[in-house]
Amino acid sequence: MRLVVGYLATSGGADALALGVRFARTLGAELDLCMVLPPDRVAPSIKPVGDFEKHLVAQAEEWLAAAAATVPDDIVVRTHVRSEDSSAGGLIEEAARVEADMIVVGGSGGGLVRGYSLGSVVNGLLHSAPVPVAVAPRRGRNSTVDRIRQVTCAIGEREGSDALLGNAVQLSRAADTPLRLASLVALDPTFGTLRGDSEAVRERALAHARHVQESATAELPEGFPVTSTIVDGATVEEAVGKLDWQDGDLIMVGSSRLSAPRRLFLGSKAAKMLRVLDVPMVVVPRDQLSPEDLP
Repeated sequence: MRLVVGYLATSGGADALALGVRFARTLGAELDLCMVLPPDRVAPSIKPVGDFEKHLVAQAEEWLAAAAATVPDDIVVRTHVRSEDSSAGGLIEEAARVEADMIVVGGSGGGLVRGYSLGSVVNGLLHSAPVPVAVAPRRGRNSTVDRIRQVTCAIGEREGSDALLGNAVQLSRAADTPLRLASLVALDPTFGTLRGDSEAVRERALAHARHVQESATAELPEGFPVTSTIVDGATVEEAVGKLDWQDGDLIMVGSSRLSAPRRLFLGSKAAKMLRVLDVPMVVVPRDQLSPEDLP
């Protein structure tokens, strides 16, 4: 397994690297640290002298080397510098080149959303990547947990839920860590005809929770820890806030139904979850990617 970490010499880059290391140690994965240099962007700390492009690449390589030096010796790490007009596009192309299973980025960037502060690069990835994207919360670099503790899969009944459940099962099995399935059915406005009957809504949600737990259990070794629950509340934020979260947990969500096949699109529920959660979020494309679909 290989993970591409979108790196910048910033606090957000440090958050991404810390999460990448946690994934790598848990999954036995290798890290590819990648810095994308848009041709028209000049880093404030760099003074153009001589061949500017060579100078810029040299500085990027220096930053990457310093970051790689902090990665524990038991984890394989490589560094790459790309020059692309689109930073998000550059990370996607790098992921395709090395056949990465996931892209890991830091949430620090634009407007503040509690633990996350998504910038244009992260937003671009969350609306176009063909592989799962893991977003590290702000200050994730300060965590003392070096492995994934529990995987929570927030799942509904819409298109793409099978791919999400399959990815969650695969990740939990590879990480040998408990899987918690959280049914979102009670929050789905599609079932508005039931909204006037809270008991009917709850029964439907419980039935869905049992179904996905049975499906996951059938794909995992006997005795593997799988639990299911339902999340309900006046808002998505209130609902997920009711769940117990600990350092080392992560949440997996599916791409919006608005996404193109085999591409991400961050849905409204996932975006709202970012406002209240301080754990990493993994967003999964609604269709599985095959090698011929890579850029």
